[in-house]
Amino acid sequence: MARTKVLLTEDVMDLGEAGDVRVVAGGYARNYLFPRGFAVLATQGALKQAEEIRRAGMIRRAQLRAHAESQAEVIRGMRLLFETKAGETERLYGSVTSADVAERLSEMAGFEVDRRGLQLEHPIRDLGMYELTLRFMADVSAEFLVAAVREGETWADAEKRAEAKAAAEAAKAAEEAAELETVAAEEEAEAEAEEELESEDEE
Repeated sequence: MARTKVLLTEDVMDLGEAGDVRVVAGGYARNYLFPRGFAVLATQGALKQAEEIRRAGMIRRAQLRAHAESQAEVIRGMRLLFETKAGETERLYGSVTSADVAERLSEMAGFEVDRRGLQLEHPIRDLGMYELTLRFMADVSAEFLVAAVREGETWADAEKRAEAKAAAEAAKAAEEAAELETVAAEEEAEAEAEEELESEDEE
């Protein structure tokens, strides 16, 4: 397949920044990069403009980064409370989705939050407290907390539940560690007994 040398006029994820020269598949250039104005054919005339395009890209990235940083500062440390219905096992009747979180964040922050930037692999389906991340750019993100509680509960209830869960998990981990120690001690004792028997047999 024919390859084409192109000059990027815009930043293209996983390919390069404005002003970079790249060799790409001809079809990718013709069907995607050129029609969208992301690149031009890397002719001698175009290459003379590479430095100017690179400078413009740097200015644009700096502006985008400053904007993203200011938005991240607003989001950072926010606490979102979702009152839900849940069963005895603390399983929600329904779930809290990335769309729900983005909508609430948008209301609280005063600007539109893109749910695609949320680092939430699966909808929240259990009561509890969750630390989430909203990614604005590759290196700009903001962490915030989300709590799913029963209807009528408050943030204090969410914190109590999180503390109780952490204590239960710590107790379980300690119990498992103690069991492992017991098993290891028993195995060591058995090995020592076998060694003693072998030495007696040799005598």
